[in-house]
Amino acid sequence: MDIKAKIDEVVNKVQSDPTLMDKFKSDPVKAVEGILGIDLPDDVINNIITGVKAKIGVNNIADAIGGLFGGKK
Repeated sequence: MDIKAKIDEVVNKVQSDPTLMDKFKSDPVKAVEGILGIDLPDDVINNIITGVKAKIGVNNIADAIGGLFGGKK
């Protein structure tokens, strides 16, 4: 399995659909498996989630601060 290709696929879909972005932020495992349409081993899914978060900036400080005040980025 080409993990990089799967990360790119998820990033493209999440960035183009605000509903998917919200789902990814709240439950990344289900979001990724839903997008890819397959159940993946934990180590694979965690690698994909980490890669997607890095590319879309989910873990940045602005998201954390916005979440403290109920705001969305």
